[in-house]
Amino acid sequence: MKKFCTSLLSFILLLTSALLCSTANADNPIVKIDTNKGKVLIELFPDKAPETVKNFLHYVNEKKYDNTVFHRIVKDFVNQGGGYNHQYKLVETFPPIKNEADNGLQNTLGTIAMAHTADPHSARNQFFINMADNSLLLDHKDKTPRGWGFCVFGKVIEGMAAMERIARVRTQAHGPFEADAPVFPVSIRSIRLVEKQP
Repeated sequence: MKKFCTSLLSFILLLTSALLCSTANADNPIVKIDTNKGKVLIELFPDKAPETVKNFLHYVNEKKYDNTVFHRIVKDFVNQGGGYNHQYKLVETFPPIKNEADNGLQNTLGTIAMAHTADPHSARNQFFINMADNSLLLDHKDKTPRGWGFCVFGKVIEGMAAMERIARVRTQAHGPFEADAPVFPVSIRSIRLVEKQP
């Protein structure tokens, strides 16, 4: 019975991934995040968040995400990474970008969004994957510092199982963080643009 349930769960995850992939727009760029917990494919939405996608791909193409970590794991909320190396030192960044959170996209389960400080237009390289429906907390409400929200610029189309594994790691205070840092590093080995098939 246990073997049957495991097989059924694997089939459901495979079917879900296939359905997500089939909804991808052929014109949208796709990136692969290679982590020590598995690989993740993310479809980006340049039509909805052009400057954000351009900025993210700038880091990808310059290999700035290589050998970074998911440094903040908040259960049933977000997996955040891209800004620190394994020694919890900030990695080099490009200038901040304009917040495009007013693009109509919502911070729902499996979407990717840019992190920023209290200044809504301070996003650089750090991103997060929503591990719950965070629309109420994180979506754009108005053009004030508190209401700007966090810009969604893509969604996971394959590999949510890897994101779930990351979401379940044990966390603690570590480096500059008082909480939510993984006990054992969750590595981002690389992020690469996936070449489309002819």
